[in-house]
Amino acid sequence: MEQVSVINTIIVPQGMEAEAELVRAEYVKYFSKQAGFVSSTFYRSLNREQDGSLKYVNTVVWASYAHFEQVVNQGFQNAEGENSEGMRVLGKGFPEPIVVSPGQYSMISHDGS
Repeated sequence: MEQVSVINTIIVPQGMEAEAELVRAEYVKYFSKQAGFVSSTFYRSLNREQDGSLKYVNTVVWASYAHFEQVVNQGFQNAEGENSEGMRVLGKGFPEPIVVSPGQYSMISHDGS
């Protein structure tokens, strides 16, 4: 089984940083209780965009794509991205006007220690 990294870029309007960070913490708490969860890392840009927004990057590593699919299950099948446990997944759990661009990746190379 090959690990899968879900990497979301998140654009957070000025003044919504605390809310975005709280939503992310709630989701990591939920994800960490699911089978196949490996880890999560959260990054915040050091610099604001011209409009005052901040960019974040959130990564969640799953043991396999099958584990990831189990957690999001129905989220692929509806506009709200809601899974069978009522959680909005695939980046759809953040309130507007926060913009999330989700993606799933497999590692092809890792350099360093």
